[in-house]
Amino acid sequence: MDEAISVLKQIVTNIPDTSLGVERQMLIGNLCSRQSPEERMAVKTYFDTFLRKMAGIVASDIDMGGYGGQGKVWYRVYGSKKPDPDVPAFTFDECNVLIQSILMERQRQFLYENRNLDFSYTIMDGEDMLRFRADVYFDLDQIALNMRAINQTIRPYGGFGFHPGVTRAVSLQHTKEGMILVTGITGSGKSTTLDAIIDANNHSVDGHCVVIASPIEYVHKSDRCIVRHREVGRDVLSFKDGAVQALRQDPDIIVIGELRDPDTILTALEITDSGHKVFSTLHTSSAVESIDRIIGEVPPVEQDRVRYRLADIIQCVISQKLIPSVDRKRVLAKEVMLATPSVRAAIKNNNTGEIYQMMSESGEQGMITMEQDLKRLYLGKKITLDTAMNFANNKRRLQQILNLVATD
Repeated sequence: MDEAISVLKQIVTNIPDTSLGVERQMLIGNLCSRQSPEERMAVKTYFDTFLRKMAGIVASDIDMGGYGGQGKVWYRVYGSKKPDPDVPAFTFDECNVLIQSILMERQRQFLYENRNLDFSYTIMDGEDMLRFRADVYFDLDQIALNMRAINQTIRPYGGFGFHPGVTRAVSLQHTKEGMILVTGITGSGKSTTLDAIIDANNHSVDGHCVVIASPIEYVHKSDRCIVRHREVGRDVLSFKDGAVQALRQDPDIIVIGELRDPDTILTALEITDSGHKVFSTLHTSSAVESIDRIIGEVPPVEQDRVRYRLADIIQCVISQKLIPSVDRKRVLAKEVMLATPSVRAAIKNNNTGEIYQMMSESGEQGMITMEQDLKRLYLGKKITLDTAMNFANNKRRLQQILNLVATD
């Protein structure tokens, strides 16, 4: 550790005060590239100690650097993000050097040009391999970093408690085509759910699954399925390119990590329409919002066509949240929409506002609203009433089903 800190301070002394902005970061990168192999390894080993600590304190994320970081190392544990009191504060430039030292030259150039870099990072902890999803970005001219720990084990699909109707929708064994969306805000466990679904298919049906993600998180070992992993920026240039190329790779399942722009959305609709089973994610907090978001992302002239196509191909939308539980951990709350004839008709007729009521009345088919699941968790003493209300999409509706207010 002392050697690494000495290297950091030595590099910082060579940074002139007159160098500012991205030019200062480029100069730091140049100085980092001149480190000897021994110096580079010392800094990397020091950085990796922060990551190894995550497992011991059950942290999902680590943050450092940037103006907002104030030189501290921050961990998110069970939803709360706090600085580590045991780590002395770094200067801004020491953080810049520490973060840039773990990047390759090509990654640094991409960061300078785009002001952001997504990548995966792997370290060894004894015989265990620890993997992280990383994002480096600029924060008031300083370099900031977030890393999220990638689970090395898959949560069993059966542990999610999905209705048999949902299982049929997500299983290639039962349905060979259609689009399945897993939605939620950042940190809501979308990747965990999606990986569990992929894993269930991998062990139950013969086929070919192509995963396109940025970055690749859990790496599936092929079992009954051949599972291909294509990381955006490393194995393929974009989600759209990966999806189009997948059509020529004889896939049964295509996983598109995120529907993040109109081109990717339209491509996902087209490849699903061609008879493939497509899984993807969206940053939305409810099933109805997910439908509206996809339609709203495309130009107005395309919206009617997209609405009809989406109504035909959508199979299931799972929206979820990770919320604080009474034992100070987190518990999954989920909302599920299945594409029944009534739901498809509502989408085609631009009456998506009717879908929520359909979901609330179709529990026997496997549908459930977020408010109904929050009620289940509250009555099961998993969460408090205040927590249920805070995380409800429709607070008045939750009050009604808990009989806290009179229904209309």
